[in-house]
Amino acid sequence: MFKTALKNHKKTVAAFGIAAGMFSSGFLFESIYPSSSNAAPGLFEFRWDNSTNYRKLYYLQSSSAKRDRSTYFFVLKPRDRKTAILKLSITIPKNFKARITPKKLTLCELHLGGMLSKTKCKKKIPAVFEIDKDLTSIDVFPDNPIPDGGSYAVVMKIFNPDRSGMYQFNALAQAPGDVPLGGYLGSWSIDID
Repeated sequence: MFKTALKNHKKTVAAFGIAAGMFSSGFLFESIYPSSSNAAPGLFEFRWDNSTNYRKLYYLQSSSAKRDRSTYFFVLKPRDRKTAILKLSITIPKNFKARITPKKLTLCELHLGGMLSKTKCKKKIPAVFEIDKDLTSIDVFPDNPIPDGGSYAVVMKIFNPDRSGMYQFNALAQAPGDVPLGGYLGSWSIDID
C-alpha cells in the first residue's frame, strides 16, 4: 500500500513539474525573443474618463517608437459620419511635440487592408491644410466636400515626438448646408513607446 501511494505521489509530482517547466519556458522564450509591436491599434484601450460621448476612430501608424519616422493614417470610415464633410478639424494634444507642416499632410480615398492586402491610398483628394501657429489643430478644406460613402484618411508623415505616452487627437467635421455646423466625429488615441 505504501508503494502504491508513493508511486501515485511520484506521478503527481512529475506531472506538476512538467506543467511548471512548460509554463516557465514560455516566459524564457518571450525574454529571448521579445515580440515587436506592429503599431496597430490595440485590443485594449485605457481611458480615464470613459463617457458615452467618446467615439473611438480607427487609425494606422507605421512606427510607435520615439523619434522614429512614422506615417499616420487618421481613418474616417462610412459609419463614422452621416453626411458629407465640408471642413475637417483635427485637434492636436499640446504635449505632442512634432514638426507638422502642410507639406507632410495629404487627404485621400482609402483602401482598408486586411489579412491579404495592405492599407493604402487609392486616390489623393485635393485639399488645403491649415495648421495654427500654436500647433493645436489641423484644418482640412477639401476642394469638393468629402462624400458620405467610402473610407477616407488624413495621412501625416512626421517624426514621432521625443516623449512616450498616449495622445488623443479629436476629429470635428463641418457639414455643407445653409447653416454649416461643426460636430464631433470621434477620437484617435495614439500610443508612443
